[in-house]
Amino acid sequence: MRSARSISSALALLLLAVPAAASAQPIPDPLGTTLPKYQGSPATAQQLSHTRAPQNPFMAPNPRSNIHNDTWMTDAYRWAGPLGRNPEAFSEGMSPALCGSLTFHSRGYIVSVCPSLIAPPQARVIDPRTLELLATYDMPQAPDPPGTKAYQNFAGGGYFFLDGRDRIWSATKTSHLFVLKVSPDGRSIRKVRDYDLTSVLAPEERISSALPDFKGRIWFVSKAGGTVAILDPKTRRIRAIRLGEDIQNSFTVDRRGVYVVSSERMYRFRARNGKPVVQWKVRYDNSGIVKPGQADAGSGTTPTIMKGGYVAITDNADPMNVVVYRKAVRLRRGQRRVVCKVPVFDPGASATENSLMSGNRSLYVENNYGYQDPFGPNTGALTTPGFARVDVRRKGRGCRKVWTNTTERAPSVVPKLSTRTGLIYTYTRDPDPLPIGQPYFWTAIDARTGSTAYKVYAGSGLGFNNNYAGLAIGPDGTAYLGVTGGIIALRDR
Repeated sequence: MRSARSISSALALLLLAVPAAASAQPIPDPLGTTLPKYQGSPATAQQLSHTRAPQNPFMAPNPRSNIHNDTWMTDAYRWAGPLGRNPEAFSEGMSPALCGSLTFHSRGYIVSVCPSLIAPPQARVIDPRTLELLATYDMPQAPDPPGTKAYQNFAGGGYFFLDGRDRIWSATKTSHLFVLKVSPDGRSIRKVRDYDLTSVLAPEERISSALPDFKGRIWFVSKAGGTVAILDPKTRRIRAIRLGEDIQNSFTVDRRGVYVVSSERMYRFRARNGKPVVQWKVRYDNSGIVKPGQADAGSGTTPTIMKGGYVAITDNADPMNVVVYRKAVRLRRGQRRVVCKVPVFDPGASATENSLMSGNRSLYVENNYGYQDPFGPNTGALTTPGFARVDVRRKGRGCRKVWTNTTERAPSVVPKLSTRTGLIYTYTRDPDPLPIGQPYFWTAIDARTGSTAYKVYAGSGLGFNNNYAGLAIGPDGTAYLGVTGGIIALRDR
C-alpha cells in the first residue's frame, strides 16, 4: 500500500508538471491495465423519445449551453454519441486544472472554465478534433472558505453558462460575475462585463451557480447560508433572500419558475419586483449523513424538469430515493405535490452527487457511493456499482423502477443520455488485478434494458480521474471529459 501511495504521489507531481498548453502531449499512462481494453460489442442505435426543453433566449442553443445541456437540466442529447465501432480513445495533457463543464462555441470549439487546486481558475477554448488548447483567460483567485473540501469546491467556474453570442458567464471566487467573449476564430478570450455581487453575500459565501431566466435576469445562489438572488444586468440592481440552508448544486430554470434544491428542501421560486419569492417548498427525506461521495448532507442533484409537468431530484434517505414532484403552483383536487419516492440501490450504499438524466417519462440515476478525495490517502478506493431507471406512470399515477445495473461503477462523472442512440454514456472504474491499478473506461449502457453495451479503456491512475466533471457529446458524435490530467475524448473511426 505504501508503494501504491508513493507511485500515486509521483504521478500527481508528474501531472502537475504538464504545461497548460502542452500541444500534442497525451496524458501520461505509465500504469496501464491488465484488463481488456475493449469489452462488449458495437451498439446498434435505438432511438428514444426526447424531452424537448424550451430554448432559453439568453443561453446558447440547446444542448450546448451548460454542464446539464439545457435550461431544464435534462443531461440529454438529441444527437448521437459513439456506438463503439472501431473506437479511438485519445487525450491531451492540460494540467493544472479540471475542466468540469464543457460547452460548445457556435463554430464548434469546446469552451470551459477550469478550476484548479494550485492555480487560479482558467477559461479555456479547446479544438474539438485535436484537443489543442487555443486560448486561455485567468480568473481571479481567492482562498477557499474554512471547512471547504478542496476537491469538492466547484466555485469559481465549476458551473457557468455560454450565451448565444459565444460569451461565458461565470461567477468568480471573489464573488463577481464575469462575462468573457470568445472570438470567432477561438484564439482569444476577453472580458466584456464585470458585475460585483458582494453586496448581498457574506465574506464566507461563494457562488455555486448563476443562470439567466427567460427575461434575461441573472439568478445566482451561494452554498453557505443559501442566498438566492437576482441581478438585473441592465441596472445592476441585486435583490436577495437567505434560506439558511446550504445550496451545493446548480438550479433549474423554466419559463415561469426557478427550481432550487437546498440541503433540506425542494423550492420553486418566481421573481416579483426583481426579488426571489418562494412559490412552494417541500422538505425531503434526509438521513443527516454526508455519505462517502457526497459534498454535504443533502440532495446531490440539480433539479431536472421532465415532460408532463414534473421536476425530480434524489433525496438523502437510506437508501436514497428518486423523488418526483408536480411543478405546478396550484395542484388540482386530489393531487399531491410528491408524485413518487422510489428507493434505488442498497441500504448503506446509495448516494449520488450528480444530476438525473431525463428522456420522456424516464429518469436515470447513477450511484457515487464511496468516492474519495483523489488527492488523499484513499484515492484508490472503489465505489459501489449502480445505475437505475425510474419511469413516471401515465397521468402521474406513481412511478416504477424499470431496471438496475449492479455491475458498472461510476465514481463521480456527470453521465449523459443520447436519445438518438438510446445509450447512456458514463465513465467507470473497474477493479484491477494489479494492486496499484486504477483503470478508467468509457462505458455505454443501453437505456432500454440497463445492460452494458461496450467499454473502451481510457487510462489508469490519477491523471484519468474526472473528479465530478461532466461528460459532453459534440455535434459530430465525439464524447469529451475533463480529467485531472487534462481532457480525454472518444470517437468512432
